[in-house]
Amino acid sequence: MLYTNSLDSISPDMLKGFFEGWPNPPKPKTHLKLLKNSSKVVIALDDETNQVIGFITAISDGVLSAYIPLLEVLPEYKNKGIGKELVSRMLKELDHIYMVDLCCDDDLVPYYEKFNMMRSNGMILRNYKMQSGT
Repeated sequence: MLYTNSLDSISPDMLKGFFEGWPNPPKPKTHLKLLKNSSKVVIALDDETNQVIGFITAISDGVLSAYIPLLEVLPEYKNKGIGKELVSRMLKELDHIYMVDLCCDDDLVPYYEKFNMMRSNGMILRNYKMQSGT
């Protein structure tokens, strides 16, 4: 297992299998674009297959606030501590930021509480016709 913040060697072919259950998921080329356009990214690579098996992104002003929109681990690699390591590394990247926010489903609240995150209220707007990013 290899963790990196660099996207230099990442290609769309290495990003297959993500966004499981999304009705209109981004294609690997769009996925790479969203990774590149993020303020911060941490990638988990299977060093035997050279495939991306997990990622986390953050969008930030670099001063006071950051938002973590995406954390995903491929289904066959779940429950191996990869998501925990991705979150830990991202929070370390953002430890100089005043507020780090994310939205999650109620069943994931206990997961994020383990990182000293607090439950909060939030509002969202979703434009599902743009879910694929194109």
